[in-house]
Amino acid sequence: MDRRASRHGNAPAMEDQARRMAASLRHRGPDGSGVWVDALSGVGVGHQRLSIIDLSENGAQPMLSGNGRYVIAYNGEIYNYSALRAELERKGQSFRGHSDTEVLVEGFVCWGVKETLRRLTGMFAIAVWDKQRRVMTLIRDRLGVKPLYWSYQDGLLLFGSELRALRQFDGWRPVINPAAAGDMAVHSCIAAPYTIYHGVFQLLPGALLTLDANGETRQETYWNLTRIAQSGQGAKVPDTQETVKEVEALLKDAVRCRMVADVNLGAFLSGGVDSSLVVALMQAQSASKVRTYTIGFSDDRLNEAPYARQVADILGTDHTEHVFRDSDALELVPRLAEIHDEPFGDSSQMPSHLLACLTRKHVKVALSGDGGDELFAGYDRYAVFDRAWRALDLLPAGGRRGLARAIQKLPMHGWDRIGEILPMRYRLNYPGERLYQLAEAMGAKDGLGFYQAMMRQGPAPERFLRHAPQPRITQAGPVSERGLLLQMQFNDMQVYLPDDILTKLDRTSMAAGLEVR
Repeated sequence: MDRRASRHGNAPAMEDQARRMAASLRHRGPDGSGVWVDALSGVGVGHQRLSIIDLSENGAQPMLSGNGRYVIAYNGEIYNYSALRAELERKGQSFRGHSDTEVLVEGFVCWGVKETLRRLTGMFAIAVWDKQRRVMTLIRDRLGVKPLYWSYQDGLLLFGSELRALRQFDGWRPVINPAAAGDMAVHSCIAAPYTIYHGVFQLLPGALLTLDANGETRQETYWNLTRIAQSGQGAKVPDTQETVKEVEALLKDAVRCRMVADVNLGAFLSGGVDSSLVVALMQAQSASKVRTYTIGFSDDRLNEAPYARQVADILGTDHTEHVFRDSDALELVPRLAEIHDEPFGDSSQMPSHLLACLTRKHVKVALSGDGGDELFAGYDRYAVFDRAWRALDLLPAGGRRGLARAIQKLPMHGWDRIGEILPMRYRLNYPGERLYQLAEAMGAKDGLGFYQAMMRQGPAPERFLRHAPQPRITQAGPVSERGLLLQMQFNDMQVYLPDDILTKLDRTSMAAGLEVR
């Protein structure tokens, strides 16, 4: 998806510009393309389509509302579009086709942009031009599943689903942001709202940006994770049995609405709790065998394929498996920079893309369990770091500093040698580096600071950098008797999930022309 807005210009030139910018994203939408231009208003919008719902031309984008007021281009899916359509029809609204895009744009007509957003369930990056008010609005979904980049320079607003679209603009002069490069080196990814370029930004999850007729830009949050967490903390929790029933009903409904598509769909299956639960709920609501896909490894320490195979056998899915080999890595490494479009260091990006390519050979949409660990505290590290901080917090600050100095008395390679003589079940990769990182984290003022220090890429990664990383923009976390556990979850939901996990999921899947929900 690519969109751009400017003051005013030559219609053929603007159309050509928007078309070239959109064409750079053809991998995200290989099924069709479209351009809409209003030269007098200086607005050009381009779109590449991945047809999932309403495969006809009635679902093509950019799309105008029935009354001609709004022009929309968006990437993603609105999962509750059928319910919203029924509500609009009761108000007298008629529809040309049955796409979720048409429901979205007619919702803007009926309810307005902000009220429509409040009603949406889905993943989306939206650009909508209000011809009447002469306002361009950019919107990103609540958790940041879909990306949206933008830059406003000299009265010109450029925006797109990937940075490569902006680079296609005539006169584009990118300047590297060294602090963002430092952020990647420390955290293995660049956190929103920053990008690798100066003056180019990611729209934050749950945010919208408007450019009005006077050339003024404004950002605001339409969904706030802090408020959601606080309201959850204040809610009355029923007994365990009732809670389990309620959570199961919510998960079942979430899976059901993500199975709506006019094309074949399947699921990623690792054999872990999250993906296994998603597949089980899919199979329980499907009249045919669910198609599942797994990547295995030749190294048994990393290989989860046998667990996935067991789950597939129990659930009776149509299962496909591929073993990730050295040759796959050698073939894929030269393409990683092209796939991610800016520096990205998550080591699982290679098997993730290979899994997407494998899946795309059979289906066009896949469900995944990503986000479950953050939501349900599934990461082992949560328990490990919670116990570690509880123990360290018993020591006075001077005691922690002394313990840290004692660890650092022995060089890293010395700890590595000690690690080699431990029984196999107690061995860690790079024990010296991990202990030095622990020693550094002991200087944290609180548990969250300890967790953030332990999540960095090794001890004192700044020592390799000329420019310090930019401070990460986060909301204040809720106070809870669950203490550090909730803070770790909250921190990961704000930063690690959208900037690492969901970024990896979007780029590696869309590079294969696969939509992952």
